[in-house]
Amino acid sequence: MNTTTRVVLTAVLLVGLSSILVFYNKPAISAGMVKQATSQSEEKVIRIKAKKFEFSPSTITLKKGEPVVFELTSEDRLHGFTLKEFGIRTEVTPSAPTQLRFTPDKTGEFTFACDVVCGGGHADMNGKLVVTE
Repeated sequence: MNTTTRVVLTAVLLVGLSSILVFYNKPAISAGMVKQATSQSEEKVIRIKAKKFEFSPSTITLKKGEPVVFELTSEDRLHGFTLKEFGIRTEVTPSAPTQLRFTPDKTGEFTFACDVVCGGGHADMNGKLVVTE
């Protein structure tokens, strides 16, 4: 067998072995990966619309520990969304929905509000989050 033939056979053998190794060394799906994928699919989506000078819905009720996604949209201009007791703050633009993942870790009634001055009724632009056991 000449040198060229040996090189070609060695290359073919290496490519074949590396394909087998890649196939058999694929990472298994762990329980943590399944739980993470499941928990994101279980998130409840709460659509909140902002417009001068209100949020709709103005009252949201959640259960403690229940993961949700707030999907915030503005119907007219830039607004803000703040939920101080949970350290949440984001801007709400008319160009695209803003998604905010949230899992309440305490019960009670909490105020959310617009924190971007949006006109004469801005001070009254707020809503209520009720978190139950």
